[in-house]
Amino acid sequence: MNLQRITVALVLLLLGTSCSVAEEPRVPELKQVFSNYFMIGAAIGTDRLLQPNDPGLKIVAQQCNSITPENLLKWQNVHPSPGEYDFMPVDRFIKYGETNKMFIVGHTLVWHSQVPDWVFEDDLGRPLGRKALLERMREHIHSVVGRYQGRVHGWDVVNEAFEDDGTLRDTAWHRAIGDDYIEMAFQFAHEADPAAELYYNDYSMFKPGKRTATAKLVKQLREAGCKIDGVGLQGHWGLDFPMLGEADEALKDYSSLGVKLMITELDINVLPRPNDGELGAEVSLQSELATGLNPYSEGLPAEEQNALAERYAKVFRLFLKYSDSISRVTFWGIDDGHSWHNNWPVPGRTAHSLLFDRDYQPKPAFWSVVESAND
Repeated sequence: MNLQRITVALVLLLLGTSCSVAEEPRVPELKQVFSNYFMIGAAIGTDRLLQPNDPGLKIVAQQCNSITPENLLKWQNVHPSPGEYDFMPVDRFIKYGETNKMFIVGHTLVWHSQVPDWVFEDDLGRPLGRKALLERMREHIHSVVGRYQGRVHGWDVVNEAFEDDGTLRDTAWHRAIGDDYIEMAFQFAHEADPAAELYYNDYSMFKPGKRTATAKLVKQLREAGCKIDGVGLQGHWGLDFPMLGEADEALKDYSSLGVKLMITELDINVLPRPNDGELGAEVSLQSELATGLNPYSEGLPAEEQNALAERYAKVFRLFLKYSDSISRVTFWGIDDGHSWHNNWPVPGRTAHSLLFDRDYQPKPAFWSVVESAND
């Protein structure tokens, strides 16, 4: 009898449901379990959308009432060259969300990563100035947001604009346009779809510098007359970071901003961190596969399964504490086989970061999340 079936049976008994271990229990729907608190979302990759019978898509439809695209709306994919847009995968994404009556999120309009070099250059390869780059930003946002006006319900307008200490990240956007490039992006997005919700999204948001910078940004945007509806806190966390006290304090601060909060990219990495440092979600970080960095290639042992389940339960109890402010919790994927942790920051590893395993079965962590709603 495997750990998963034992855990399922025990949880069901705790919930007061009679079910023998030999029976296949009904898998609860997270969107129903948390329906009185917040939406449950998942990120979907292009590979899934191109395979309509993908088992992961069925799980997302069952478990979630919101979806976010992983990469298909990032600039290099949707707008790979001047005047060329590839909307086919996005159209499939939108159709899937509409078919399943989901809250659809667009991710992301302005980011320093996954943007082709040509975006920042003129025809001779020279850096664009402020006016030209603003026009290019506006054209892109109006083309993308305008195409899906009324169909995408919320947009991550700007992604990861701050360093951990709260200073503005040195990006091509910032260098050419200046500090107000974020304000202009929100202005253009609102022009393209006045009804859509608009968000700022970032990782390591529990760090004091980013908390201060985000609060200042929300205030500045409002003072400039820009619409900002929410702040996305990426949940790329580990078993031991952030400390729950840090996360609690951060959520308390963000709750005072008067905007919606979203946990936007939740996954919990159980694999060793290269150099034992916190990873956040900086996509440019890459390390080579080395001895000891891929310890669970044959599966996650019982002790680690239990640790992951306990961690998920604790963070969901924390989210429930702030459910008056949190409108959505979105997982960055749905099953371990499609987790980005298989290839970041170390390519070729075997990740175990999500609630469903590689066979699309609910893990002990899934049941611990369900149980957290009954505490």
